[in-house]
Amino acid sequence: MIKFLDLESINRRFDRHFKDSFDKFLKQSWIVLSDELKSFEHNFANYLGVKHCIGVGNGLDALEIVLECWNIGAGDEVIVPANTYIATWLAITRVGAVPIPVEPDISTFNIDPERIEERVTDKTKAILVVHLYGLPCEMNKIKQIANKYSLKILEDAAQAHGASANGVRCGNLGDAAAFSFYPGKNLGCLGDGGAISTNDDILARKARLTRNYGSELKYYNDIPGRNSRLDELQASFLNCKLPYLNADNNHRNMIASVYMQNIKEGVNIRLPGKPISEYYHAWHLFVILCPFSDQLSDYLRGMNIQTMKHYPLPPYKQKAYAGLHIDPEMYPVSNFIHDNCLSLPIGPTVTSEQALYVCACINEFSSQIC
Repeated sequence: MIKFLDLESINRRFDRHFKDSFDKFLKQSWIVLSDELKSFEHNFANYLGVKHCIGVGNGLDALEIVLECWNIGAGDEVIVPANTYIATWLAITRVGAVPIPVEPDISTFNIDPERIEERVTDKTKAILVVHLYGLPCEMNKIKQIANKYSLKILEDAAQAHGASANGVRCGNLGDAAAFSFYPGKNLGCLGDGGAISTNDDILARKARLTRNYGSELKYYNDIPGRNSRLDELQASFLNCKLPYLNADNNHRNMIASVYMQNIKEGVNIRLPGKPISEYYHAWHLFVILCPFSDQLSDYLRGMNIQTMKHYPLPPYKQKAYAGLHIDPEMYPVSNFIHDNCLSLPIGPTVTSEQALYVCACINEFSSQIC
């Protein structure tokens, strides 16, 4: 079976590192917000090229804390992609603001910069971009709009560890960024984890306070905060894995190239757009579009290939957001992507031989449908 994501194989490569880290953890009885976290925050900030990295409990908390620190809340609006994982929207609504969805560019799956300005109102406070599937958004146009209307830019970089645009890594393309280290991410820990990156000293200090009950000095609380901390053990695992991130991403790019070169496009199969040369795609996911995506998924399962859909329902069609009264017909591009998407196996342990087999099976399915 070619697994969609073989976490056992991925993490087996770090077996010795993990065991050593765990032994050290048990012997030293590390607590939260200690040396291992500080080390990872320093290392990841250097990797991204930013001044500050603040480890938090998960990616959703990272998004929410930034919005909260910017005093975005009730009565405010935040521009957001129509097609994304629901966590992006949840961060906005959890601070009391309203998500204003914008259609994607079908060639990139990312928010369409040409459609953003028409959604800006006097209530808009920020643009929350998502580097979906690992491809950086087209930031130049987005920054122009943000500057014109004095808006903050928050990057959801949960799928873009190591991706870059014009040599600048995702996480350093806006005013702040949020990362998730969920186990399935390109840089994943063994449980939940997240981080905020920024060059803003004031935001960084406030975010550090917020994640720790609003406290800098134990038992003295400067602001109403929360408990959202990346624990020492997860930080130590991330420190083990960070040096291998670039090599893993290069491997993902190799597998993506096999798919791009060998899957036959046509009426039944549409490949993702090829990123421009100035962009480095992290290929967290390799998503094709097929009008028979469910049948293709079943067929591939029969050929011992696992696939997934990212995502079967967009946020505006979820029951959770029925109260927003968003008309799905306003988002035909997003609807098309969600109705037709299928994610193929990709990761640091997928082999080129396995990828070629996936290509052959897809091509065979496509020929049968025709």
